[in-house]
Amino acid sequence: MNSDPNVDWPLATHRLFKAAGVNLVGFVPDAGHKRLIELCQADSTMRTVTLTSEEEGIGLAAGAWLGGERSAILMQSSGVGNTINALGMMKECRFPMLMIVTMRGEFGEFNPWQLPMGQATRTTLEAMGAVVERANEPREVAPSIEAALRLAYNSYVAVAVLISQRVIGIKSFQEQIDK
Repeated sequence: MNSDPNVDWPLATHRLFKAAGVNLVGFVPDAGHKRLIELCQADSTMRTVTLTSEEEGIGLAAGAWLGGERSAILMQSSGVGNTINALGMMKECRFPMLMIVTMRGEFGEFNPWQLPMGQATRTTLEAMGAVVERANEPREVAPSIEAALRLAYNSYVAVAVLISQRVIGIKSFQEQIDK
């Protein structure tokens, strides 16, 4: 993989996490985040937590902040719907939170079950008070995440960066069968 941070967005994101002091990363396993998860797991200064539901990530982020730590939550757009009630806590308590969301249910999607939440992700997050940025090309990911980190931790708000399916690649039904 190209190590140009404008193209290798997982590497650039990992570097941004380190520079911003993010040392706790929660995630539900996701192929779109695979390389970023591996980079965080290999980093001895970061702790990763495998979540059973994206909703747990909201509590993880709140607890991290109360404990003096910075965190990031990695999830797929289909998991955003699982966070809605818990996001209310972030807004009311003014806890900063960064969510990196790989999108499904858009460009070239093969799985119809991904469409509803994929199409509603931005609106849903905004309705719960999160600021939403979107990266449609690999070169847009790092600047979007850098801005989101600053906004979240300087303004005490939830910020989500949506990474387009064009960036993470289109999955196919056959790929899922072969796994």
